[in-house]
Amino acid sequence: MHLAQHGLNIEALLAHVPLFNELEKEEIARLARGTREINAARGDILFHKGDTPTGFYLIVYGQVKLAFTSPQGGEKVVNIVPQGQTFAEAVMFTDKPFMVYAQALADSLVLHIAKAAILDELDKDPKLGRKMIAGLSMRLHQLMNDVESYSLDSGRRRIIGYLLRDHPDDDGESITVTLPTNKGVIASRLNLTQEHFSRILHELSEKGLITVEGRKIHIADVKKLRAYDL
Repeated sequence: MHLAQHGLNIEALLAHVPLFNELEKEEIARLARGTREINAARGDILFHKGDTPTGFYLIVYGQVKLAFTSPQGGEKVVNIVPQGQTFAEAVMFTDKPFMVYAQALADSLVLHIAKAAILDELDKDPKLGRKMIAGLSMRLHQLMNDVESYSLDSGRRRIIGYLLRDHPDDDGESITVTLPTNKGVIASRLNLTQEHFSRILHELSEKGLITVEGRKIHIADVKKLRAYDL
């Protein structure tokens, strides 16, 4: 992992982040001065559990896994962060160490936005504070949904929900979903073993509800898949 030398227009990238889209050009310019580029190869660690946060991150391209290791040595994936999204905002404000580690799942370009720059802008502009609170509230809402799903939903229902997560309103349409990373990482994200995950995919294939081709999942009838296991 090393600092990137892409000559990127950091101000333009920051301006397109929903968190910053109400800020003025001068405010964006100040944030850009507190931002550095990180070029992470697949497998690189952006930060370790226990490290002290110095800011938060925006993925320009690539994908990052947030996870921790259990005392037994197993990995639990907390989140798979895609291109265009930010992460580590909440812990940045706590002055406590990271509870997870961040690892690139693909070659990635990441921006690190310094905590000091964010705090300076929060002092100047309450709009940013409102946006950050809204964003963190959405993350908390998703976390509670995850806890509810782990507690109440079957593994089958969790997988179906994951496959249809970007198609909440589709009904009866044929779609193809591309898994963002390998099945083991996704299984951990859904609080399943890889064996259980693969077994359920096989079951859905046997029922004719999906066709699996590597990371591509073809769904012939969204309505039928959504109704299965209800």
